[in-house]
Amino acid sequence: MLAKVWKKVCLAVLIIACLFNIVLKLVNKVSLNKELVSSAQYMYEEYKYEQEENVIK
Repeated sequence: MLAKVWKKVCLAVLIIACLFNIVLKLVNKVSLNKELVSSAQYMYEEYKYEQEENVIK
């Protein structure tokens, strides 16, 4: 009997933890525009570095 109660309590805690994790990820989500700009800026800097080092001819 006690095992069934603990199983339900643990399952409820697990569900609440998963929902809390999902909500935090949605709240702190970086916008797609910022992500794309950051990625393009990184690629441009790498391209410039490779040109300066004559890696790309």
